[in-house]
Amino acid sequence: MNKKILVMVMIAIVAVVSIGSCSAGWFDFGSNDANNTTLEGQEINLAAAASLKNVYDEKLIPMFQEKYPGVIVTPTYASSGDLQTQIENGLKADVFMSAANKQMNALVEEDLIDNSTNLQFLENKVVLIVPADSNSNISSFDDLKNVSGNIAIGDPESVPAGQYAKEALTNLGIWSDVESKLSLGTDVTAVLNQVAQGSADCGIVYSTDAKSSEDVKVICEAPEGSLNTSVIYPVAILKNSTDSDAAQEFMNFLQTKEAKDVFVEYGFTIHE
Repeated sequence: MNKKILVMVMIAIVAVVSIGSCSAGWFDFGSNDANNTTLEGQEINLAAAASLKNVYDEKLIPMFQEKYPGVIVTPTYASSGDLQTQIENGLKADVFMSAANKQMNALVEEDLIDNSTNLQFLENKVVLIVPADSNSNISSFDDLKNVSGNIAIGDPESVPAGQYAKEALTNLGIWSDVESKLSLGTDVTAVLNQVAQGSADCGIVYSTDAKSSEDVKVICEAPEGSLNTSVIYPVAILKNSTDSDAAQEFMNFLQTKEAKDVFVEYGFTIHE
């Protein structure tokens, strides 16, 4: 074989190997763009506890939609109990993030949640707050026995923050002393607003809600041992999700370091 033929054979071999390498994915040009294109036009309907509104609206949804410009995230915020009822009655939702396991577990039992995606994700704290300009003598949960005005908490029938509040007050032995003074909110945001506007002398909310408002100040956290369980926020995909690929990508995004850092910035703790 002369030198010219040998060179031509070597060129042909390199060409074949290069084509095979590309087809096998050795050169993965634009894989993210391809994934974005696949999700183009999909919509994620997010049903999330009211205490998550600020972190999602201000940071996380814009971050996700910048990463996936072809995907629309449409949130619905309410108390977790209200969202549970809405989902049971046919609310179009792809991802549910509750402020307690009670509501998530109920939907799991009703076979409405893809339990393989069910993630114990965030933690929060329960705190006692008063208006920022308050001169009250409230310094502890025990002082609630002496409050003459309204004490705002979420409705324990449907609002996890209210359920935690009742649990703490009961375990501290003061529920019967304060029950007649309670002003029940439809969600934790309503409780925060009652205190911020001064229509309630004090209230019990999540620490993340208190952090979001300059019109309230935190007196203390719920005493150690007053809650039977930690305040856990689970998140999962619903079985009837119409855009499950986008929903799964959203779940993956929530678990990235950049998203977790935002949750921490807003006062949440990542559940390990």
